[in-house]
Amino acid sequence: MFRRTFWFTAGAAAGVWATTKVHSKLRRLTPESLAAQAADKAVDAGHRLRDFALDVRAGMAQRESELGEVLGLDAPADPELPAQRRLAVEGRAERRYDEHGDEYRNHDHSDRFNSRTPHNRNEDH
Repeated sequence: MFRRTFWFTAGAAAGVWATTKVHSKLRRLTPESLAAQAADKAVDAGHRLRDFALDVRAGMAQRESELGEVLGLDAPADPELPAQRRLAVEGRAERRYDEHGDEYRNHDHSDRFNSRTPHNRNEDH
């Protein structure tokens, strides 16, 4: 009799346990639950991506300061050095500049360009 009671109780407990597991799996597969899981994973991925970007930015700043120290870019300017000169291009006529240091234009591009801005050949057209 005790043997039958033991096995009946063990079977009932196994049935309750299995039923609970199946119901929990089914709840996780509902559309609302899947959407919540996807949102949680997206938020987690966003946090990891932000942390990565901050690490990269910190590494860039550190490397930039190291390069600045090695190349002497952070050092104060030496007052004994002459001022930087403008290089003249050979074969061009002497240029005239207005009061703002901008070049006067003899050709008519006023409709395409701002007359106060010198023409830059590297700009997108």
